[in-house]
Amino acid sequence: MSKSTDTHENSSGLTLVLGGSGKTGRRIIQRLKSRGVPTRAGSRSGSPAFDWAKPEDWDVVLDGVRSVYISYAPDLAVPGATDSIQHFVDKAVAKGVTRLVLLSGRGEEEAQACEKIVQASDIEWTIVRSSWFMQNFSEGEFLQMVLDGTIALPAADVAEPFIDVNDIADVAAAALTEEGHAYEIYEVTGPRLLTFSELSDEIAEAADRGVQFVRIPSEAFAEGVADAGVTEDVAWLLNYLFDTVLDGRNAYLGDGVKRALGREPADFSAFTRRIAARGVWHSESTEAVA
Repeated sequence: MSKSTDTHENSSGLTLVLGGSGKTGRRIIQRLKSRGVPTRAGSRSGSPAFDWAKPEDWDVVLDGVRSVYISYAPDLAVPGATDSIQHFVDKAVAKGVTRLVLLSGRGEEEAQACEKIVQASDIEWTIVRSSWFMQNFSEGEFLQMVLDGTIALPAADVAEPFIDVNDIADVAAAALTEEGHAYEIYEVTGPRLLTFSELSDEIAEAADRGVQFVRIPSEAFAEGVADAGVTEDVAWLLNYLFDTVLDGRNAYLGDGVKRALGREPADFSAFTRRIAARGVWHSESTEAVA
């Protein structure tokens, strides 16, 4: 059970989910709708559309909104993110928003700077500070590497407590709709540390196919990212994460899921069994929202 089942007193207003088509956003929207919470998806394909690069349109997106889940794309660490977050928070408060839930990253100084902006907003806030997503290997960035049989990254074999995105969605949905989560920093991780080699072995066993981790030079990875046509922001972020953040600073467990929801986070083995059963690692399909 979560801390409280009391409904947020401003539940009559809309809840805006930024990054509504992303890994966390679409799962949060599913959970909010199942609770009967009036919800607006904030994305470039939404109506009204939301784009971080078009602040002139934010007033319309914020009309009638009382709670906001903030997921900044591609990551709070990228240059310019703090300015965008400051501008958005100022506008949200001016428009009458009373609760903010920010998705943040562990061990990222830039992300922590954005956290401070939200914390200084003088309204209710919750920080969800997350480790690396398990779903990076079932949808999105590294799925093709799994399908190719080689997870080739410029990472030392440093341990990381990978988290199931569904746990992030549960924590965020609770923070957006229930009492008892205001002014909390939830550091959300999985229940154990895994190196990339161990992670690859567990995927290989569950998928019953050859999958290995191979460490490659940063230069080779950067060239491959550029050749793949990845946007400049995403390319910068990936190189930053491997060169800077994945240095062992996050090789410890957080208790955010337990504190927010009263239960343990999902283990990577449960994730691999679920994804393997859906055939994701034997095709170009992606994981369903559930």
